[in-house]
Amino acid sequence: MIGVIYWSGTGNTQAMAEAIGKGIAGAGQEVVVKSVSEISADEAAAFDKLALGCADMGAEQLEEMEFEPFYTALEPKLSGKKVILFGSYGWGGTWLEDWAERVKATGAEIVADNLPVFGAPDDAALADCEARGKALADA
Repeated sequence: MIGVIYWSGTGNTQAMAEAIGKGIAGAGQEVVVKSVSEISADEAAAFDKLALGCADMGAEQLEEMEFEPFYTALEPKLSGKKVILFGSYGWGGTWLEDWAERVKATGAEIVADNLPVFGAPDDAALADCEARGKALADA
């Protein structure tokens, strides 16, 4: 079973998460899609594969009130897991690269290119999300 866990302030990253989940399911894998407020780091650590999504906030960083504490608790449990990262942004877009470095430092394997989407995901972006979900399922 694959976990898709996200934080979304405007619904953009949620739409991406749902499309990634659709791609995973389309590849024949079981998937659980949850907002970060609906799952603990320990529950998330039970998945062998994770799609983690968070919109950029502030100065190119993860959302501080819910997602950063969740991710900080999950970080020591990521070693050996297969991961993809995604999220929407309104400026810059470098937060995802910084986050990927943190994930790699845990010993997790990022199995597909990071997926940043500027603003609301259009049909092409949602198709990319589905493709990344399939890539994670097939990894």
